[in-house]
Amino acid sequence: SLQLPDGQDLPLPPVILGELGKDPQNPTVCFYGHVDVQPAKKEDGWKTDPYTLMEISGNLYGRGATDNKGPVLAWINAVETYRALKLAMPVNFKFVIEGMEEVGSLGLEKLLKEEKQHFFSDVDYIVISDNLWLSNKKPALTYGSRGNACFFVEVK
Repeated sequence: SLQLPDGQDLPLPPVILGELGKDPQNPTVCFYGHVDVQPAKKEDGWKTDPYTLMEISGNLYGRGATDNKGPVLAWINAVETYRALKLAMPVNFKFVIEGMEEVGSLGLEKLLKEEKQHFFSDVDYIVISDNLWLSNKKPALTYGSRGNACFFVEVK
């Protein structure tokens, strides 16, 4: 919980932990994402209500569609596709989905410490899909979170 200046305790939304697969032959990848958003108003330049997901010409518009609800849903859809096609998953999946990232991930550090020897004990890799696009057609691919590494990636 978060204690307000008046002493009132404000409960924090839960962090969702999920996992699928426990094959010891596969690496375990933990995917992090958040579903909270920054405030938005139509006056900010939105052509539609920012809090109502709209499909226009095959594109989805809504607050949080790229930061970070869309990327979270992409990973969930990837798992769903493997299962629907009855394909063996190449990794064990773990998910961490929170609702307080936009205000500093309140409560997340405590949870990480509490779960270090439990939920996170077998994690080999972490993927954070909370990034930006360089333009309307160029996503950014960030590798690492300390220092700087630049790459050119061509997808064919």
